[in-house]
Amino acid sequence: MALQRMALHSSPKGEIEFLSSSKLRSSKAKSRKESNDLETTDFQPSDETQKPAPLDTAKALSSEMGLELGCRMEKNEQFLQKLGKQAVDKGLDLNNCRLTTADVREMVALLPFLPDLEKLDISWNDFVGGTLPLITEQMHLVNKLKSLRLGSCRLTTDDVRALGEALKAIPDLEELNLSWNSKVGGNVPLILQEFQAGSKIRMLELVDCALTSEDGTFMGQLLPVLQSLEVLDLSMNRNIGGSLNSIAQGLKSTSSLKVLKLQSCGLSQKSVTLLDAVFRYLSELRKLDLSCNKELGGGFEDSPAQLATLEHLEVLDLHQCSLTAGDVVSLTQVIPLLSHLQELDLSANQKMGSSSENLLSRLRFLPALKSLLISNCALERETFTALAEASIHLPALEVFNLSWNKCVGGNLKLLLETLKLSTSLQVLRLSSCSLVTEDVALLASVIQTGHLARLQKLDLSYNDSVCDAGWAIFCQNLWLLKELTELDISLRPSTFRDCGQWFRHLLCSVTRLPEITEIGMKRWILPPSLEEELECFDRDHRSSIRFDHGGCQ
Repeated sequence: MALQRMALHSSPKGEIEFLSSSKLRSSKAKSRKESNDLETTDFQPSDETQKPAPLDTAKALSSEMGLELGCRMEKNEQFLQKLGKQAVDKGLDLNNCRLTTADVREMVALLPFLPDLEKLDISWNDFVGGTLPLITEQMHLVNKLKSLRLGSCRLTTDDVRALGEALKAIPDLEELNLSWNSKVGGNVPLILQEFQAGSKIRMLELVDCALTSEDGTFMGQLLPVLQSLEVLDLSMNRNIGGSLNSIAQGLKSTSSLKVLKLQSCGLSQKSVTLLDAVFRYLSELRKLDLSCNKELGGGFEDSPAQLATLEHLEVLDLHQCSLTAGDVVSLTQVIPLLSHLQELDLSANQKMGSSSENLLSRLRFLPALKSLLISNCALERETFTALAEASIHLPALEVFNLSWNKCVGGNLKLLLETLKLSTSLQVLRLSSCSLVTEDVALLASVIQTGHLARLQKLDLSYNDSVCDAGWAIFCQNLWLLKELTELDISLRPSTFRDCGQWFRHLLCSVTRLPEITEIGMKRWILPPSLEEELECFDRDHRSSIRFDHGGCQ
């Protein structure tokens, strides 16, 4: 990567400009020439003064500053080049660069040369922890900063206190990510207390920060101040469930909110009632994630009505919420009314198996649906039949996950029309569905007739009942999926099977798939002849295809 040296001046638009290496060398040479001229010039002092002319003094000073500037810019370039990074436009991305304390010091020295910096990302650098004051002390040099990302930096208590003070110096800040820093927990007031009325914050992410109930209460008090807030992610903070009442009251004042994520926050049945009272104030909400709150089950039975007022909602994630039969009945009245819904995740709610027939049938009223995830829901034949019939009316479907629903096995024919009509389908997951040979043969026939042409990821893993003949038919037609990037036909962890001659058909097809990058085939036992062919294949395609055959014997 050809890095360029940064100049102190800015373009007319205020963007950081760069000088090429050749230009900088020319500038430095010119400076040296001026310096030499000063040394060799034969001054002739007048009778009135023995001092050098003011113009010559200015030239000398300018030359010295130019040399110093060139040296500093060269060090800056070497620092960025070492990390394989480059300051681009108004952003500096040092995410996951394994920064050391010395690197942090060099980065701080770089800040004076980036007065127009708007984005700084130093996430996933463990050694930033304990050194943040070095950065925050210079934050006034980049007071145009709009995005600051410090996720997973092992911040200390001193770090978060210093950050709280530094936020005063960046009044234009719009995005702040402190996720995966446990010391943020218990210190949220110290960090965010500087946010005042008129704050420009649009995105606030505090995922897995060990937030306390008191932090949650403070957040509830702070939210009315954040009138520009569009994204709030408090996921994986299990202790804030007890302060949801305060948070809910604050959310009533965030009318611009578009994304609300409360995954694994210790929410209860009562939490649903509190949130339901908030939804009518969130008319702009596009994404709602309440997933992985196992105590939520039963909460929708009596209070899902206001969910229907989220008329612009595009993403609804309720996976692993222990939904009850009563929840499903209530959601049946609401979800079909969300006409803009594009992504729906109801996975890992096993009580849906016998009670979701009406809900799944009514999904036909969601023509914009692009992603439907219903894995591990213990579907029965009747509910699967209802889903299959409804899916015919989902022309925009791109992602379809039915994994871990055993009833699919032997009944894939119910999805035949969907597979033929789903011209947009890119991801199909049927892992551990008890598929039989007839199911795989049916899938092969759909592929053979030119359908599923846009499929990119296909997961057929953990279906151990398919015989060699089924895999042979499938592999012979696999080459027709020209956009396929990932395929998984691995066996269960407890199962090992001899690999038949169909493996040669697989290798042949793979060589004709221009986009394929990964093939999962764990725990298949290869005879010596096929193992040799696989080794040759690996040598020939090592740079482009990862053939994951781990567990082979």
